[in-house]
Amino acid sequence: MEHIAIDLGSRTSQICVRDAKGQIVEERACMTRCLGAYLRRRPASQVIVEASSEAFGVARLAQAAGHQISIVPSVLSRALGVGYRGTKTDVRDARALSEASTRVTLPSIHIPSEQSVHWRAMSTSRQVLVRARTMLINRARGYLRTQLRTPVRGTSKTLPKAVRRAMESSEDGLPSHIEAVLSSLETLSAQIADIEAEMATILDNEPVAKLLMSMPGVGPITALRFMAAVDDISRFPSAQALTSYLGLHAGERSSGQTRRRTGIIKAGSSAARHALGQAAWSLWRTRPEDPMVLWARRIAERRNTQIALTALSRKMAGVLYAMWRDGRPYQPQPAAQPTA
Repeated sequence: MEHIAIDLGSRTSQICVRDAKGQIVEERACMTRCLGAYLRRRPASQVIVEASSEAFGVARLAQAAGHQISIVPSVLSRALGVGYRGTKTDVRDARALSEASTRVTLPSIHIPSEQSVHWRAMSTSRQVLVRARTMLINRARGYLRTQLRTPVRGTSKTLPKAVRRAMESSEDGLPSHIEAVLSSLETLSAQIADIEAEMATILDNEPVAKLLMSMPGVGPITALRFMAAVDDISRFPSAQALTSYLGLHAGERSSGQTRRRTGIIKAGSSAARHALGQAAWSLWRTRPEDPMVLWARRIAERRNTQIALTALSRKMAGVLYAMWRDGRPYQPQPAAQPTA
């Protein structure tokens, strides 16, 4: 079997092909958008790429062409010789990856399914639009303060009308640049509503999503983020493996007789971790008598609220893992039991 290493670039990628004996049989540059056609022409091979924005798209093309694919983690690439002794070129990097592939079986990060990629992209697009909407809301409220107007209340849908009413009595009326802000705010709100409606349609057809949302505090956004990050629940042997994958476990800096625990490692999907944090805060506020919240409040008494909320989000991730694995809805009392 041949080994095809590709040093990916946004426009041009460098390819190095070695045979089973480790001899280079082809080296060439290829437009990144043409890699699919190139891979379809090659016999079934082992394809190696370094983790990057383009890696998952190339992985899907390689799998469709009948190749085996390994996406090497960026933290491992230096150990394989990429950028060795401070010299880094596309040709040298592709050679280093292909040579390593002929010697050992390279570990690969998880290649998400197309469904998971779509869910993640949709959630990210919504997140970007929500952030932009928040900036517009802050701009409209801030302008009223500069005009010594009474602050207006309202949601993202009602705020534009409230701002227009507040400025009707002014001599100059509503400036055109603020009207542009309000119009953009209305447009963004409608676009966000469309994405959320599409999310609702997806979740209605996903039994796993309905199962996860049986937990208080977990809504459509958290469920979709969690499903996109996990993708396949069977690849995690335990709840602890999943929470570690999501970066919710404490780190450690120990040496010799010194033992020191640090904050959470923050590895994995930051978006999924943030969604779980918001779900934990929602559960903390709205369900104070839930056994998991009572468990977290005991932690808050010993430490502080922020640490307790982090522990609660980790607990929720572990319980969601068990619910998905066993196909059972949320059960309060068993969820509050200590993790083995």
